[in-house]
Amino acid sequence: MSDSNPTVVDNPWQALRQFTAARIALGRSGVSLPTSAQLEFQLAHARARDAVHLALDTRALSQALSDGGDTCITLSSAAETRDIYLQRPDLGRRLDAASRSALQERQHDSERRYDLAIVIADGLSALAIEQNAQPFLNALKQRLLPEHWTLAPLAIVRQGRVAIGDEVGELLGAKVVVVLIGERPGLSSPDSMGLYLTWAPRVGLTDESRNCISNVRPAGLSYAEAAYKLHYLLTQAHQRQLSGVQLKDETASEHAKLQQPERNFLLEQR
Repeated sequence: MSDSNPTVVDNPWQALRQFTAARIALGRSGVSLPTSAQLEFQLAHARARDAVHLALDTRALSQALSDGGDTCITLSSAAETRDIYLQRPDLGRRLDAASRSALQERQHDSERRYDLAIVIADGLSALAIEQNAQPFLNALKQRLLPEHWTLAPLAIVRQGRVAIGDEVGELLGAKVVVVLIGERPGLSSPDSMGLYLTWAPRVGLTDESRNCISNVRPAGLSYAEAAYKLHYLLTQAHQRQLSGVQLKDETASEHAKLQQPERNFLLEQR
């Protein structure tokens, strides 16, 4: 029985909960979940739904990034509303006409060739972008600035899917594009941000052309670690002029001790 609630029968695997946010070893009350676990599940489900429908405050994000020294441009996908975006993934992969024209004019005026374009899209969790985009970019810039990369203006895209980065990168004339996007919310992670890298972006590319780093957030992959991995992939993409399935993430955690054998709690004797 639980010390705090004598009606709840503890699960023998309860000690494993310290290692994961997954809903394991919740115990039982009779043949049902304890009330507290059921209420926590309902709250997590509500937060995930809210994250999907939350609108990204592009003005506030643009202002915050501009205050940090970045030049920002705000764009929109061909999905005019959130409901359309959720029902028509194809429209979220392409820019609307006004955004496409704005980028074409900008590139015609500058005639620059950028090493890197960064696209920030709300995806399926604007919450993830609002919480993680700026601190992650700060960590990434610490690695890029000493190497003198030429960066395109930051593109903030409303109602965007991953593939919209290909069109933005192509129109900006970037050698490689990185998309920061809110990932599909989980029941323990409504604020998870994904990073997608594509060499030589152009409309029509598919997922095998991209590299992905996922679960970037304080409770997941740290900003510093994600920046370390992305910097490695960016460097390799430029050197080898490729990305996707041909480019492997061969980094190891800066903090991991790879020589230590992994423990298996199932084999340990008590």
